[in-house]
Amino acid sequence: MEANTRSTGRLPAAFLTPGSSSFMDFLSEHQPELLPGKRQLPPTQGVVEAPHGTTIVAVTFPGGVVLAGDRRATMGNVIAQRDIEKVFPADEYSAVGIAGTAGLAVEMVKLFQLELEHFEKVEGAQLSLEGKANRLSTMIRSNLGMAMQGLAVVPLFAGFDVDRGKGRIFSYDVTGGRSEEQNFAATGSGSIFARGAMKKLFRADLTEDDATTLVVQALYDAADDDSATGGPDVARRIYPIVTVITEDGFRRLTEEESSQIARSVLERRLEQPDGPRAALL
Repeated sequence: MEANTRSTGRLPAAFLTPGSSSFMDFLSEHQPELLPGKRQLPPTQGVVEAPHGTTIVAVTFPGGVVLAGDRRATMGNVIAQRDIEKVFPADEYSAVGIAGTAGLAVEMVKLFQLELEHFEKVEGAQLSLEGKANRLSTMIRSNLGMAMQGLAVVPLFAGFDVDRGKGRIFSYDVTGGRSEEQNFAATGSGSIFARGAMKKLFRADLTEDDATTLVVQALYDAADDDSATGGPDVARRIYPIVTVITEDGFRRLTEEESSQIARSVLERRLEQPDGPRAALL
C-alpha cells in the first residue's frame, strides 16, 4: 500500500484509522500478499532447493542469557555461504536465532522486529517476554504452507525477562508450537550434538564468560559431527556470532572477543584432540 503523493499528498485512510497494535494484523487486512506465508509458490516437482542455516544454541546464566550461531549456510551438499548472520536483536531485551530456509527466516526476523516496534509505538509500552514469544509463534504458524513445501523456519528465541529478572529461552516447531527451555537449548541440524555438549558443560553458577565459552564449545562440537554446521574458521577469520542479553540489554560480542573465545576452544582441543576421555586412558 503506497501513498499517492502526486495528488493530495495525504496518506491512505488505512494509515490514519486507529486499529490493532499488531503490525501483522494491519498488513493481513490491508495488503496480505506482502506477508511471507501468504505468497503463492509456482508448482514444483519435489522440494525447493534454497540455502539453509544451522546451528543455533542458547544457554542461561545468573543474570541473563547467551544466544549464538555458526556462520555456515548450505544448499544440499554445497556450502552456499560461509559467513551468514543467523542471530539478530529482536528488540532491546531479546534476540532471535534462525535455522531453516535462510531467505524466509531473515524476512521473518525483520517482520518480527517491526511487529515489536509497532506495538511499542502504538501502546507506549513493551510487550512482555512471554508476549514476544507468542507473537513469534503466530508468525511461524503462518508459514506452515511454505514449511510443507520444504521451506521451513525454526528459530530460537531468547531474552531477559525484566519482570522476573532472569534470562529465558523459547524453542519452536514448524507448526508454531512453542516450548520454554530450561538452562539451554539448540536448534538446527547440529542441535543434537550441540545439546549433548551443553548437557555436559552446563552449571547453574555459570558466569557470563563461562556461558559464552560454553556456546562456542557446543558449536565446535556440532561442527565436528554435522557437515552443515561451520566451526571457527581461523584462516578466513570467520567466527560464531555470540550475543549476550542481560538487564543492561542486548550486546553482540565484537569479532575480537569472539575470535579470542574460539581460539581458546581450539587450543584446548589441540591439547586433547580426542576429547576429555583421552586424558583418562
